[in-house]
Amino acid sequence: MAFLNPTSFFSSTSKKLSDFLSFSIILRKFTTEIFNSKKQMNSHKPKQWLRPQTAAKAVPFLLLLTLLLGAFDSATPVIYIIGDSTAANKDTTEGRIERGWGMCLHEYLDDGVRVEDHAVNGRSSRSFYAEGRWQKVIDKVKPGDYVIIQFGHNDEKPAPDRHTDVGTTFDAHLAQYVIETKAKGATPVLMSPVVRRNFQGDTLVDTHGAYRLVAEKVAREYGAVYVDANAITHDIEQRLGPDGSIRLHMWVEPSKYSWAKKGRKDNTHYNIYGAHVVAAALAKALGDAVPALKSHVRKIKE
Repeated sequence: MAFLNPTSFFSSTSKKLSDFLSFSIILRKFTTEIFNSKKQMNSHKPKQWLRPQTAAKAVPFLLLLTLLLGAFDSATPVIYIIGDSTAANKDTTEGRIERGWGMCLHEYLDDGVRVEDHAVNGRSSRSFYAEGRWQKVIDKVKPGDYVIIQFGHNDEKPAPDRHTDVGTTFDAHLAQYVIETKAKGATPVLMSPVVRRNFQGDTLVDTHGAYRLVAEKVAREYGAVYVDANAITHDIEQRLGPDGSIRLHMWVEPSKYSWAKKGRKDNTHYNIYGAHVVAAALAKALGDAVPALKSHVRKIKE
């Protein structure tokens, strides 16, 4: 299991301190300029503040402030999420209640990290890469960032543009994401796919087969962090049982919503409550797996 390099961590911390000191010096100069200009206003020269010369003096400081604020934002580690519909951003118009767990993850982390959810409905490890979606993500990734990689649901399906095979193409695609992430100085986090709600009697039965095991194998072979989202969500669903687990998913009564007039019984995708339950559990697991992120995980009352 690969963790954040201490050398790069302290280097990043030193850079942030240096940026902060630079910011403080420039802010002091800028506020002094404003103070002096206000003094001129108070000394019976009200038009001095509005003169073009005074405004021109302020422009460089404002530009520097803007640049520094941007630098602070860019220095903040980003957690990128790539994956399928179980993590993806959803349409929330017209009272829609479907959510991907990735939409909610930021609520269980503090402001010391940012989350960007790039997961998309219906994508597999193959199609996400082939459609150029990965390129848009990796182009933004910088040293100190994290990339959560979670596929499997659609890799299992027979469609040729999505299907991958365990032991060959599925492994290879996950490995490629890991390799490219590490090449950018970021930390790859492989997650196994979340479970489907598939009870036989009182027992939750797996539907992913060998696909649920590949993320762990690739993480071990290529030095990525591994989070067993499959086991975590299995425990959540099993604990709630056949009836209670319905509350996590997109079970909608007919005619209750205009966007689901015929109703819906979906045992894969999450509603608002379900996405929050899963996001909270995965945030905790992420903090346990990555020491550098542990302090950023918000404490949730059980």
